[in-house]
Amino acid sequence: MIEIDGKIYKTAIVHDWVCNYGGADRVLEWLLQIMPDSPIYIGCYMENQLSPMLMKADLRPSSLQRRQNQKRDNHQKFLPFMPTAFEEFDLNEYDIVVSDSSCCAKGVITNPNTLHICYCHTPMRYAYEFYYEYTKSMNPLKKKLVKYFMNYLRLWDVLSANRVDYFVANSENVANRIRKHYARESEVIYPPVNISYFHPQESEADFYLCVSRLIKHKRIDLVVEAFNDLGLELYVIGEGEELKNLKKKARNNVHLIGRQPDSVVKDYYSRCKAFIFPTEEDFGITPVEAQASGRPVIAFGKGGALETVIDGITGTFFDTQSVESLIDAVQRLETMDIKKENCRKNAEKFSDEIYYNKMKNFIEDKWREFVK
Repeated sequence: MIEIDGKIYKTAIVHDWVCNYGGADRVLEWLLQIMPDSPIYIGCYMENQLSPMLMKADLRPSSLQRRQNQKRDNHQKFLPFMPTAFEEFDLNEYDIVVSDSSCCAKGVITNPNTLHICYCHTPMRYAYEFYYEYTKSMNPLKKKLVKYFMNYLRLWDVLSANRVDYFVANSENVANRIRKHYARESEVIYPPVNISYFHPQESEADFYLCVSRLIKHKRIDLVVEAFNDLGLELYVIGEGEELKNLKKKARNNVHLIGRQPDSVVKDYYSRCKAFIFPTEEDFGITPVEAQASGRPVIAFGKGGALETVIDGITGTFFDTQSVESLIDAVQRLETMDIKKENCRKNAEKFSDEIYYNKMKNFIEDKWREFVK
């Protein structure tokens, strides 16, 4: 629920899934703080991926929950059924519905008296310009089947975007994609980053750092190969399907240490020489966490990193996802004088407190506009 101008209104939150806790799930937790006691309508979830806050929340999963393997993340196989699953939710009793969406959550059906705001992390990446990247390694039969299914999914995706009253984008990058694919304008409110948890340290170790899920499109293979050639110390924190392949490639100077507790990640952030971010992300929280720790970032120069890293002030970019381009960026950074205080100051623009205030004000303002 939420109080606006002295009146209490019934609220609900809609979320795609919690199967690998990440940035979208942090946004979900903050939405729950803005609208306490709201039920969360969710496609599916894995219990071992729920944070303490979400374990206490009123989670209302779709029929897909019965198919979710609690020991293994298999939610991506449900994509053909997700549009129907979210349309089955009955949200008629709520005044305000906020969907937290990177897939199908925004496709819920609401009545004309319900305000529907979508916090959009991205239009479906695998349905539009990233479709070619996701399908290029598929066998011919699977690629053909996916081609016809994606045509249907794109039609549904655009149709369901028309059910949203107001869009909020998590970056200018995503706002441009919403404009391109949905022909809709959106307000940009950057996702919350727990800036206060991270702190710069005086000491600096002579190693580079990468923190990521180890899946193909994250391009951690590029980082491993570049540091194999450079011979510089690299630590990679994270787990995923690519871990075994990456370990086979890595030389003695490259250390893949798996998933680590937050306290360990925090320590590595604060002591690394620089943070490596080789992915084109919609926003990207880890570069902000690194800067909050006073460390510079070497990032692929596309996507959300262009909004969170200042070239020459808090880090630098490489132009192409190639070993040569990344090596050049590492060598350039070693000649730069990056100040800890500049990194920290830049990161503070993305604090969770700023997100809370902006998102809460947006919901309240749009409700007043909606009921005029």
